[in-house]
Amino acid sequence: MEKGKVVVLEDRVPKLKERRRQKANRRLIAYLFFFFLAILCVLYFQSPFSAVRHIEVSGNRHLSDERIISLSGVTKRTSFWKVKEQQVEANIARHPEVKEVTVKKRLPHTLVIHVREWRRIAYVYDQQTFFPLLENGRLLKKEGVKTAPTDAPVLVGWKNGDAIAEMTGQLAELPAAVLGAMSEIHYKPTKEYEDRVIVYMNDGYEVSATIRRFADKLAHYPAIVAALDRNVKGVIHLEVGSYFVPYDPPKKEDDDEAPSS
Repeated sequence: MEKGKVVVLEDRVPKLKERRRQKANRRLIAYLFFFFLAILCVLYFQSPFSAVRHIEVSGNRHLSDERIISLSGVTKRTSFWKVKEQQVEANIARHPEVKEVTVKKRLPHTLVIHVREWRRIAYVYDQQTFFPLLENGRLLKKEGVKTAPTDAPVLVGWKNGDAIAEMTGQLAELPAAVLGAMSEIHYKPTKEYEDRVIVYMNDGYEVSATIRRFADKLAHYPAIVAALDRNVKGVIHLEVGSYFVPYDPPKKEDDDEAPSS
């Protein structure tokens, strides 16, 4: 064996010790890094910095943002990472006026809530209170208001539950424009028409119709009114056919002339 290739064991020992010491130091640094990282994570999740900072609500019309946030159960002290979207959706969906709801997280600290409400198609007037009637037939007895609403017609004099249920189905089929043109719907049955109703329109006309085929008949209301003289108000009869009776018969031309002396 050549002399230049001989490695003395005493010369390698210090190098091996140095390598082992460096390897141990790296391990210690790694352990300390993960230890302090774990402490920082614990402190972060326990601190206000991990809480929900913003809650965005959209799609709601009658329920206020504050009401929806209250229903969600989420506050500014709730940890953003502990929020479960499905649970929040279930909390909000418990309200009878909520049709659909979706909840999403948006980094770093925002909760986005989108709500679809059941449409209010009418209000039932009872004991000087207006109770919302939803398109699914549900009457919100806990959401009554004292001020006359303007977004849907008011049902006056309705005591027959079956009639209300049938009328709800008809109103739900009406276009939003026609529904919004109605002010009040009075239940006025007669011997000839047991399901007769009187509708007072916002534009000053009165409609006499029946619950049966109410949606089909009233859907043509804009076209019917367009053919009338807007200066002459009266009753539009839609029970069977379609005809108009003015409140005051038009005066003859001779009646407008002053008598000569």
